[in-house]
Amino acid sequence: MILAKHESALPWDDHRPQVTWRGDGQFFAVSVVCPETGARKVRVWNREFALQSTSEPVAGLGPALAWKPSGSLIASTQDKPNQQDVVFFEKNGLLHGHFTLPFLKDEVKVNNLLWNADSSVLAVWLEDLQREENSTLKTYVQLWTIGNYHWYLKQSLPFSTTGKGKIVSLLWDLVTPYRLHVLCQGWHYLCYDWHWTTDRSSGDYSSDLANVAVIDGNRVLVTVFRQTVIPPPMCTYQLLLPHPVNQVAFSVHPEKSADLAVLDASNQISIYKCGDGLSVDPTVNLGAVGGNGFKVPLRIPHLEKRYMIQLENSEDQEVNPLKLSLLTWIEEDIFLAISHSQSSPQSVIHHLTVVSSEMDEEQGQLTVGSSVPVDGVIIGLCCSSKTKSLALQLADGQLLKYLWESPSLAFEPWKNPGGFPVRFPYPCTQIELAMIGGEECVLGLTDRCRFFINDSEVASNITSFAVYDEFLLLTTHSHTCQCFSLKDASFKTLQAGLSSNHVTNGEILRKVERGSRIVTVVPQDTKLILQMPRGNLEVVHHRALVLAQIRKWLDKLMFKEAFECMRKLRINLNLIHDHNPKVFLENVETFIRQIDSVNHINLFFTELKEEDVTKTMYPPPAASNVQLSRDSEGKKLDLVCDAMRAAMENINPHKYCLSILTSHVKKTTPELEIVLQKVHELQGNVPAVPDAVSAEEALKYLLLLVDVNELYDHSLGTYDFDLVLMVAEKSQKDPKEYLPFLNTLKKMETNYQRFTIDKYLKRYEKAIGHLSKCGPEYFSECLNLIKDKNLYKEALKLYPPNSQHYKAVSIAYGEHLIQEQLYEPAGLVFARCGAHEKALSAFLTCGSWQQALCVAAQLHLSGDQLTGLGRTLAGKLVEQRKHNEAAIVLEQYAQDYEEAILLLLEGASWEEALRLVYKYNRLDIIETNVKPSILEAQKNYMVFLDSQTTTFIRHKKRLLVVRELKEQGQQVNLDDEVHLGQESDLFSETSSVVSGSEMSGKYSHSNSRISARSSKNRRKAERKKHSLKEGSPLEDLALLEALNEVVQSIEKLKDEVHSILKVLFLFEFDEQGRELQKAFEDSLQLVERSLPEIWTLTYQQTSATPVLGPNSTANSIMASYQQQKTSVPVLDTEVFIPPKINRRNQWKLSLLE
Repeated sequence: MILAKHESALPWDDHRPQVTWRGDGQFFAVSVVCPETGARKVRVWNREFALQSTSEPVAGLGPALAWKPSGSLIASTQDKPNQQDVVFFEKNGLLHGHFTLPFLKDEVKVNNLLWNADSSVLAVWLEDLQREENSTLKTYVQLWTIGNYHWYLKQSLPFSTTGKGKIVSLLWDLVTPYRLHVLCQGWHYLCYDWHWTTDRSSGDYSSDLANVAVIDGNRVLVTVFRQTVIPPPMCTYQLLLPHPVNQVAFSVHPEKSADLAVLDASNQISIYKCGDGLSVDPTVNLGAVGGNGFKVPLRIPHLEKRYMIQLENSEDQEVNPLKLSLLTWIEEDIFLAISHSQSSPQSVIHHLTVVSSEMDEEQGQLTVGSSVPVDGVIIGLCCSSKTKSLALQLADGQLLKYLWESPSLAFEPWKNPGGFPVRFPYPCTQIELAMIGGEECVLGLTDRCRFFINDSEVASNITSFAVYDEFLLLTTHSHTCQCFSLKDASFKTLQAGLSSNHVTNGEILRKVERGSRIVTVVPQDTKLILQMPRGNLEVVHHRALVLAQIRKWLDKLMFKEAFECMRKLRINLNLIHDHNPKVFLENVETFIRQIDSVNHINLFFTELKEEDVTKTMYPPPAASNVQLSRDSEGKKLDLVCDAMRAAMENINPHKYCLSILTSHVKKTTPELEIVLQKVHELQGNVPAVPDAVSAEEALKYLLLLVDVNELYDHSLGTYDFDLVLMVAEKSQKDPKEYLPFLNTLKKMETNYQRFTIDKYLKRYEKAIGHLSKCGPEYFSECLNLIKDKNLYKEALKLYPPNSQHYKAVSIAYGEHLIQEQLYEPAGLVFARCGAHEKALSAFLTCGSWQQALCVAAQLHLSGDQLTGLGRTLAGKLVEQRKHNEAAIVLEQYAQDYEEAILLLLEGASWEEALRLVYKYNRLDIIETNVKPSILEAQKNYMVFLDSQTTTFIRHKKRLLVVRELKEQGQQVNLDDEVHLGQESDLFSETSSVVSGSEMSGKYSHSNSRISARSSKNRRKAERKKHSLKEGSPLEDLALLEALNEVVQSIEKLKDEVHSILKVLFLFEFDEQGRELQKAFEDSLQLVERSLPEIWTLTYQQTSATPVLGPNSTANSIMASYQQQKTSVPVLDTEVFIPPKINRRNQWKLSLLE
């Protein structure tokens, strides 16, 4: 039997029970001393006093007890043999984690534990135990936070245990999570407002190491993000200090940004500087980068000196342990720090300067060089490393500019570009200075995620931000990281960029993990360090930073750095050329020497494409003028390949052999024959140079770039059988396939051998060229190939024009053209080669009467044959409505002038008919044929004009009615929308969607069917779409089209009317002439008067633009869009262009007036 050993309560325990409630009030825990064992136990009860659990036995359990408001853990303390811990219990009474307090055993007792309102900070109130007589006892308030499962001691405030500095009460604010209330004896009340800040170095040069410091008790954990990304709580190195640290300040000097000053709880400042020497400092310990046998490539800082701050201790200062806040290291030996007055809302800015001493003392002195009082409580301070400007934020949001370099040490209000003082509407927990569009602005972020530029709120969902060089980086509640260039930005562009959900430029926005916050940006690099809510780190390469850095490297001709970065981050390598084509092509040799790797140059070649990536993938910032116009003379691929090949051949053709081959292959038309020839040259003699490549290696590499069958075909096309065998051996081809084929080819005559190869490779033009040289016995084979592959034009170039072969090819070509129904070209081909009968037949078919008669003359036809030919031709021409030409043929070749005159009268060529009448002295024809024809034509014109005028007037009237109805319909829509009143906003979106679908639904089915039809049917359907039927949706368009046709038909009559008026006057038909002239003039005047009325300017504009403006609403705009959709389809806009009337055409005959 084993007896359980129970330890009694701690010697300093007051044995009083302690009670703590869970945040939601459902449970409470009680820590009491057990009467049986004398040891403390924690019991958990619900609000109905039902016991839930009893803690496991814990030796040395202290009285302090605090239930975390979020409800997960109960904090208490435990004395262990060599240390004192804060321990955590779960609701079931089991232990769950702990951390050790930085004191020896029995050195302190824990008076109380207090969680803040959001459970993020645990305040531990400790008190020294009396160990020696007359020793000065102190009370401590320590603030602990957890990150990545590690407890950090963030602040330590030492108070005295006697007098006015003794703490009476300690309490977190119930509303503001980071506000701590401390009440001391003598009614001294202290109120601390804490907020999170990231201590990071602020240099912009590549010498800046992107250091970030984290306070952890008497250690400062420093991580050098330029060289290592180490997740907390690990670090690159840690600085050990004698007292707990309260503040860290990096030097503002841009070239000394790695130096840092540490202010500890005893008001000592320790200065650490990064020297060139690797001197070992016992206060600096390497963290995660150390290890046996490892060389550390870091500039590790060393402790230069510790300085004691000499302040005049007022009564207030004695009580407040945190005498100085907002420590800023602005110059080599000058610090700024802020102290606050307890009695009045006033702050003092202290200039702390190093006291020079002749003796090399271990501890130096910092004295207050000057103190400047400020009316108001300073809660924020930031200094720009570039401009040296210093901004102060007061508790009421007011911003002041502190002129610290001037002798007067004056203040002035911070002013915006308009000259007005800036005041933040809400106090900001983080403030930074940045140049925006050439003006220095103050950026601020509140604890409620509201982001301000000067006094204007830009966004209300920002979780963190950082200013680096010309960039502003922000993380948002929508889990994105946005990066804006400040160089040419303005307040409005930033506000628009942050308020829009969809950013057009892909560079600006990227998704990040939920809750990410910015830690730091590595200067002159592409790394952005983010911290997750749990505490772990993530490195992202934001596209905007990456591209900006690549552009800088390319501008400085630092091709190697740019290439490595692009290769690692998968940026398209075309940007190296496209960023500035002219500069790249001028510095190709520099590029090759810097890259100096055949594989990397080949990678560059293989990624090359004709597309300009600065216009598609990576558009440059708006104000960038780097992008120069592309050289339009040649294609990009060919230019780059040729330039790089020339440079590589100049530098070392043997070393870059594979890259040179790649440059041939990557051209727009791959030069495979040249490549194969170069490989073939290598086969004979490998140069005795160290970097030389053998033919076998070159061919092996080539097969990675080009398909082996394609390479085999190209090698065959060189007619070099050694080369063919070399490629065939590397391929997967079976020797039984290619060897017999090659042996057969070798036995052939050279020209026929090449013909066979070209035919096999389907290079038919070359094939007929070689076959034409083989002799007349192969002509039939050649002709068959020409016919088969339509190579007539190429074949005609191969034979002399007078040869039989030329004639045979020409006849075959002509017959082919006749099959294609190209009769006139066929006739020309036949005529050229002397096949006149075939030419005559072709010209007859197409109605080419001059050519037909020319060929007929060459055939020496008899008179009867020529007459028959003339009549045939005249018939064809009449079918084509060419009465004048038909009359010429009948008169001159068929000697039938009577028929010719009748044709001219039919074609209304009155004057030409009269010429023939008088030529052959047949005046009787005037009475029998000419006059009746003229009078009949006059009647036809009158009837036509009457019908056209009637149609025109009818359509015009109907058009005006249709327009009036449409306007009334629009007005009704607008009135309905006005009556809807305030509710219209609720329905605007849905109603517009519905109406859109209703409108489009009318035509959607028919249009979908139309799309599959032939073009002829589609035109027919288009005509049908504009129906003249009354009430059809596009009736106004149909009327406009019909009116347009009437106008153009009347306009075309001018020449014909003028011609008939002359002969009417000649034959004394004055009355008919005047009648026709009057009717035609009336028609023209009617049309001209009506044009402005039909094709109105306002109607064109209203049809083309929707109703917009300050008085429009969503519904009215949508209605106008729908109106536009129904009235003016995009394809029909030409209907609104009025027809042109040629007023210069003199058609009237003044003799008839």
